[in-house]
Amino acid sequence: MKRDRMAVVSALTGVTAVAWLHLWRLSGDMDPSAPMAMMEIRPWAPVDFGLTALMWAIMMVGMMVPTAAPMTLTYAAVARKAARGQTPVPAAMVFTSGYVVLWTIFSVFAALAQWGLDQAAVLSPMMVTTSPVLGAGLLIVAGTYQLTPFKGVCLDHCRSPAHFLSAHWRPGVGGAFRMGMEHGAFCVGCCWALMGLLFVGGVMNLLWVAAIAFFVLIEKLIPRRRLTSGVAGGALILMGIAALVVG
Repeated sequence: MKRDRMAVVSALTGVTAVAWLHLWRLSGDMDPSAPMAMMEIRPWAPVDFGLTALMWAIMMVGMMVPTAAPMTLTYAAVARKAARGQTPVPAAMVFTSGYVVLWTIFSVFAALAQWGLDQAAVLSPMMVTTSPVLGAGLLIVAGTYQLTPFKGVCLDHCRSPAHFLSAHWRPGVGGAFRMGMEHGAFCVGCCWALMGLLFVGGVMNLLWVAAIAFFVLIEKLIPRRRLTSGVAGGALILMGIAALVVG
């Protein structure tokens, strides 16, 4: 059992490391000193959109797969018992694949948002919004969403692996994939507004990306929602209002 757990942890760590390495290479290709006036605004070709969606998908893997580790490890333990001692590693990877599929779908919408902002000429070379009003709006939206009941429902599912698995358990490979997708749906519902903050701090600012990923992980681990979602929501709203006043 301990060997299976280590195998799952190693696989998740490897996938995450590859994603972050790719993001690091992409960020190194960016030129943050390039002035907006010198940036050519041109229509995106299908390949541009595809590469942007792929970039977002890889970023979501790097950010979100580690936050799903408690759920994945709990699933692997239950799957091992259900399979009468057989290794749960393949099933755990199928579960993770279903989870990644939902974040890939989200990545398509994120790429659409980036396309719209790019065509409106409100993104810097590091993909930070140059509009104070838009930046403030994203902060307020994210903060407000932190306080909504829907956020709480989604976060409760993410925080309680045993409860989620007991309510959604399905046997077999297909069941593992479907459960991964269902967990991914709750996770997207929990975190989509926080991902909008990437346009505030910079999509290619890896420190900012890591900070959001770390907050999501802490939010899932701390059992009392008011200590994370409530405080963070209020702080984000105040930051947004302050940005509007200053701007």
